Amino acid sequence: MPTYIGLLSFTEQGIKNVKDTTRRAAEAKEVASRFGVTMKEIYWTLGAYDIVCVLEAKDETSLTAFELATARQGNVRTQSLRAMNASEMEAVLAKLP
Repeated sequence: MPTYIGLLSFTEQGIKNVKDTTRRAAEAKEVASRFGVTMKEIYWTLGAYDIVCVLEAKDETSLTAFELATARQGNVRTQSLRAMNASEMEAVLAKLP
């Protein structure tokens, strides 16, 4: 399954209710599975993003639907990056002339 890095930032609502962030993350893991997404890791971070997630999704449509459902709750804004391990990158490089 493709791997994605999720970069999340708290909204004003999300930071106002920050004490609920770990509970919301646990609920998000359950919701993710309904969309065909697995939240492998969740980290709360300092810096430009408040939360970084490692996710696996069966396809981009599933990931996008999950992220939209999450964003609709109003606690975070999301950004996704497609991540590739070394063997996946080798397959990309093999296509180069």
